[in-house]
Amino acid sequence: MRKKAKIVAMVVFLGLVVCSGFSLAEKPTYIVASDISWPPFEWVDEQGNYVGFDLDVMREIAKLEGYKIKIVDVAFDSIIPGIVAGKYDIGASGFTITAEREKVVDFSKPYWNSDQAIIIRKDSGLNIITALSGGRTVGAQRGTTGASWIKENLIEKGVNVKLKLYETYPLAVLDLVNGNIDAVIQDEPASKASVAKEKSIYIAGIIITGEQFGFLVKEGDPKGILPRINEGMAKLKASGKWDELVAKYFGE
Repeated sequence: MRKKAKIVAMVVFLGLVVCSGFSLAEKPTYIVASDISWPPFEWVDEQGNYVGFDLDVMREIAKLEGYKIKIVDVAFDSIIPGIVAGKYDIGASGFTITAEREKVVDFSKPYWNSDQAIIIRKDSGLNIITALSGGRTVGAQRGTTGASWIKENLIEKGVNVKLKLYETYPLAVLDLVNGNIDAVIQDEPASKASVAKEKSIYIAGIIITGEQFGFLVKEGDPKGILPRINEGMAKLKASGKWDELVAKYFGE
């Protein structure tokens, strides 16, 4: 009887091990690429932790949808090429949904609305008009819609303005503070964070661009990630957790 009981116990044990193995196999790890230099959406805190609205949303969705994520810090203009090449699974870095980007990647449902802001120094004597003309130099991060707006709406139409591109927006803002450029064009929420940190600059005006941010994956979504992201966002909003994250990072 004892021998039989031991055999039954062993079978049950092995069954649990096998089931545990299958359970783990059902939880893939997706690599999330983000340019972690852009508060309040993503940045590195004083303890070296990756924090921000986008990253917390990614973490919460992963919990809800039953998968794991690994967040990696990648230059903004390298994220989409990396997604296309299969190096990363998800792009989460305040990406505006555009027709040009949709040619090579697929986007989630929009999760944030934004316009472009023009930042200048308080002592510059400039305004939103004079900062974008008269041979002034405007800074923007490489590969962003802010940089594209300056090119398409000013430079290509003959307006005398120069565009200086940076690896990150904090570098552009630092150059502005130090007087090396005349203005910075950046998405409004991040611009508010910039001026809150640097008291010598302010937002001179808003350019209404009606942009919407989305998370992105490889074209065709071969790993079936987008439905999980969209469903996860819906669950976050229904639970009230989404509003908590918005209040935490934007105070709204």
